[in-house]
Amino acid sequence: MFLSTFEKQLDAKRRIVVPQEFRAQTAGPFDGVFCFPSIEADCIEGGGKALFDRYAALIEELEFGDPIRSALEASVFGGVSQLAYDTAGRITLPELLCDQFGLTLDVVLVGLGDRFQIWEREAFQAHRAAQREIAREGLASMRAAQRAAKIAGPAKPGSAG
Repeated sequence: MFLSTFEKQLDAKRRIVVPQEFRAQTAGPFDGVFCFPSIEADCIEGGGKALFDRYAALIEELEFGDPIRSALEASVFGGVSQLAYDTAGRITLPELLCDQFGLTLDVVLVGLGDRFQIWEREAFQAHRAAQREIAREGLASMRAAQRAAKIAGPAKPGSAG
């Protein structure tokens, strides 16, 4: 799993050192990562072959010609870059992706379990604050529903409910 958050700097050639913990998760026949514009946020999404295979399987579930399938194909397949590690464990981010998300110097790599994201540092700080609020509200709502279900108790046979 991709875990934790790492602050890094891009060098003049748009290279970034991928944390060893992340590199270990992408070991396989291709020594690198798959990166593409995230569908759910203004950042780069990345991962190993397992992530790419998950997206491919998701796309295959949709009928050929389905507009959602077409959008996913364009976003994932059309936007993907296979980025190999150099001897120092760095990848070189494509100029197009750096420009699209304002990545110039300070970036943040965020582990999300089966994938990771690369953010411009200030954009990530705002995103993290918003995500924390959503998580806080969602957890409170889940706990309230659990308490309500516990108070109501199990449904009795023959009762509507």
